[in-house]
Amino acid sequence: MDNNSRRKMIIEHLSNSTKPVSASFLAELFCVSRQIIVGDIALLRASEHNIISTNRGYILDDIMRKKHTRVFKVSHDEMRTEEELNIIVDFGGKILDVYVIHELYGKISAKLDLSNRNHVQNFLECLDGNANKPLCKLTDNVHYHTVEAESEEDLDLIEKKLVEGGFLIDEK
Repeated sequence: MDNNSRRKMIIEHLSNSTKPVSASFLAELFCVSRQIIVGDIALLRASEHNIISTNRGYILDDIMRKKHTRVFKVSHDEMRTEEELNIIVDFGGKILDVYVIHELYGKISAKLDLSNRNHVQNFLECLDGNANKPLCKLTDNVHYHTVEAESEEDLDLIEKKLVEGGFLIDEK
């Protein structure tokens, strides 16, 4: 792998990481010395990549990793929860939260952070129907999801699939 390819791969790896990445890890990943990686990072910074050094490794500044978010108002019965969540994650979305607007209590929300089918499955296993019920039970199945994606196009596709599935409520 040449130097430029390695540097592109470093940026790609940092942009996909949710936590700091150490120079030692990158060195092992690309089969070079730690000093080579330190030099690569210096060159990448000089070429206007906003890489931040932390005591645990390197991260890209959030400006470089800007995500797009959209809130979807949806409704379905409990039997279709898995289908709805899988549509979102299958088409590149990360479900940040779920919330309802309750007539008496106002907005009630819960953080979810579901980004793949395994996360969805783990969440569903916690909804046993007895003690743990979905928030939408408080509002006749109407609820909202804040969804994050890499692009507006991904969010548009998720919206289209939710409409096709009969999940999305049009607020217009």
